[in-house]
Amino acid sequence: MSSTPLSPPRTNGTWLDRWEPENESFWANGGSSVAWRTLAITTVNLTLAFAAWFLVSALVVRLPQVGYQFTPSQLFWLTAMPGLAGGTMRLIHMFLTPMVGTRHVVALSTLSLLVPLFGWFYAVQDPGTPYWMVLGLAFLAGLGGGNFSSFMPSTSLFFPKRLQGTALAIQAGIGNLGVSIVQFVTPWIIGFALLGGAAFLGESQTMVKNGVESQVYLQNAAAVFIPFVVVFGITAWLLLKSVPVKANFAEQFDIFKSKHTWSMTSLYIMTFGGFSGLAATFPLLIKQGFGGFEGAPDPLKYAFWGPLIGSIARVIAGPLSDKLGGARVTQWAGLGMVVCTVLVAMTVAPTSIDGFPAFVAAMLALFFFAGVGNASTFKQMPMLFQPRQAGGVIGFTAAIAAYGPFLFGMLFAWSFGSFESAVPVFYGLAAFFAFNVVLNWRMYARRGAANPC
Repeated sequence: MSSTPLSPPRTNGTWLDRWEPENESFWANGGSSVAWRTLAITTVNLTLAFAAWFLVSALVVRLPQVGYQFTPSQLFWLTAMPGLAGGTMRLIHMFLTPMVGTRHVVALSTLSLLVPLFGWFYAVQDPGTPYWMVLGLAFLAGLGGGNFSSFMPSTSLFFPKRLQGTALAIQAGIGNLGVSIVQFVTPWIIGFALLGGAAFLGESQTMVKNGVESQVYLQNAAAVFIPFVVVFGITAWLLLKSVPVKANFAEQFDIFKSKHTWSMTSLYIMTFGGFSGLAATFPLLIKQGFGGFEGAPDPLKYAFWGPLIGSIARVIAGPLSDKLGGARVTQWAGLGMVVCTVLVAMTVAPTSIDGFPAFVAAMLALFFFAGVGNASTFKQMPMLFQPRQAGGVIGFTAAIAAYGPFLFGMLFAWSFGSFESAVPVFYGLAAFFAFNVVLNWRMYARRGAANPC
C-alpha cells in the first residue's frame, strides 16, 4: 500500500479526477472527508427512498377503515406491488453508477420520489379511487426501492476494503430505518391537520375502527416527506461528486460469469429478501392472524418494531463483520433465521389473543438476525470481487432480493386463500434459509474453504 503524499482529489464538474481509497496518504489527505460526506448525504436520501417504498405498507391497513372496498387478497397485492417495482428498478439502477456517476444517480432518483408521494397524497383522499389506479400507485412507490442498487455500489467505490463492511452497514442500516419511520410516523401524523388545516392539503376522512368513528388525514403520510425529498435531492445535486470508475452497459455483464454472484444472490435473498418481504407484510399478518379476536392489537403499533430492530442490527453487525469476517457472521445469522422462522410458523395461526406476544417476539428475533445477515453479506461481496465488479454484484443481489415484498405478498395471498393461514409459507422459508446456511458454510465459512470472506 503506497504512502506517497498526494494532494486532495479535484473535480471537473461532476467527476473526481482520481480516487485511490487504498492509498493511505490519499485517504488521509482529503479522501476520507469526501467519502464520509458522500456517505452521509447518500444515506439520508436512501432513508427517504425506503420511506416512500414502504409507504403503502403503512397505509394499506387503514384503507378499508376509511371506506375502500378491497378484499384481503387485493390488500396483499397492494403490499406486493412496490416490491415488484423495486426489484425491477434495481435491475436498472445496478448499471447506473459507473455510467452516469453518484451525483446524477442520487439527486435525480431522490427527486423522482415526488411522483408516488404526490400520487398517494391525492388518491387516499377519495375512497372511490378505482383499484387499478391505487395498484398503479403502489407500483410507483417501488421507485424508492430501486435506489438501493445504485446508492450502495456507489458507497463501495468510495471506501477502502477494510472499512466497506462498516460503511455499507451504516448506509443500509440507517436507510432501512425509513421503513420504521414511515410505519411509526403514519398512525400519528394522520391524526391531525397539517399547517392548521390549510385547504390545499385536503379534507379529512372518516375512519371507522372497532365501531368508533374518528377523523383522519391519510394524505399526511405522504405529504410529510415531500419537503424532505425536495431539500435533500437538491442537496445531493449541489454537494455530491462521482468516482472516476466507469463502465458501459455491456462491460458490466462480466459479473454473471462468476459462481460467487449467484451464491451471494441466494444469501442476500435470505437476508434482505426476508427483511423487506416481512417488513411489507408484517402489519397485514398481525391483522389477518389476530384481528378477529376481542381486544385485537393495532398492527401499526407493533409493525414498525421489526424493521427498526433489523436496521439497528445491520448497523451494529457491519463493524463486527469487518472484525470477524462476513462469512462467519452470515453463518450465525442464517442459523438464527432458521430457528426463528420455525417459531413464527408455530405462533402465526393462534387460537386466542394470548398467542400474540410469542408471535411478535419470534418475528422481532427474525428481523434481528435478518439485519445481521444483511450487513455480513455486504462485507463478503467486496472481498470476493474487485471494486467495480463488487459494486455490480451488490447492485444485482440487492435487485433480486428487493422482490421480497412482491414474493412475500403473493405467497401470503396464496396461503391465506388456500389454507386461511400463513403457516405453510413460514415452513417453506425455513427450508430455504437452511439451504443457504449450508451453502454459506460450504463455500465461505468452513475451515479450508476455497474463498473465505
